[in-house]
Amino acid sequence: MPKRDLRAKLATDEPDDAELVDRARRRDSEAFRVIMQRHNRRLYRIARAVLRNDGEAEDAVQEAYVRAFTHLAEFRGDASLATWLSRIVLNEALGRIRRRRGERDLAALENPMPQADIIPFPLAAPPPDPERSMAQRQIQQMLEHAIDDLPDDFRTVLVARVIEDMSVEETARLLGLRAETVKTRLHRARKLLRDALERQVGPALTDAFPFDGARCARMTEQVLARLALLV
Repeated sequence: MPKRDLRAKLATDEPDDAELVDRARRRDSEAFRVIMQRHNRRLYRIARAVLRNDGEAEDAVQEAYVRAFTHLAEFRGDASLATWLSRIVLNEALGRIRRRRGERDLAALENPMPQADIIPFPLAAPPPDPERSMAQRQIQQMLEHAIDDLPDDFRTVLVARVIEDMSVEETARLLGLRAETVKTRLHRARKLLRDALERQVGPALTDAFPFDGARCARMTEQVLARLALLV
């Protein structure tokens, strides 16, 4: 199928994982593009849930894509493409956390004098990206801060289950947990959010941490450039 036909099919139909992976294995840049546009937001949100930093989350997703696309032979279809990519980006994000902690430990060894942690006061928020302008309403800011403040174990479950609408079973497989543990952590996360936001969180959940428009396009083009597949 020529690339223009794949674009047309995307506009009228949904190419399945098998077709996309097959074309990507044959270095079809349009197949890579479709895969990224389809999964960018989910992968970004998973990375963001772990790293709690927009820029680092984007970097993690980009690295995960490069790793996935250069190891497509390892995708067997036992899980969905979304689940396979999610595991890769989760591993990348967790690896960054481990490296970050290792750097802090090394710094402590090199500088044993105790130092007070300085918490900067947010005098002014950075200007939002154009694509995020609609997401900077007060309730969404409150929501994102409240999610960031959740303990790591609760935050990752909440993002997977509520924001990304993954099933209990998908979340359990992704995070290596029992289904009952996923349910318990989700219940606790929701309670913490209700307490923090005074029950204002519900309507805004699905709009938190947007990743679309120019940000989505930029991510896609950067990965394609690194793979030398731009046409």
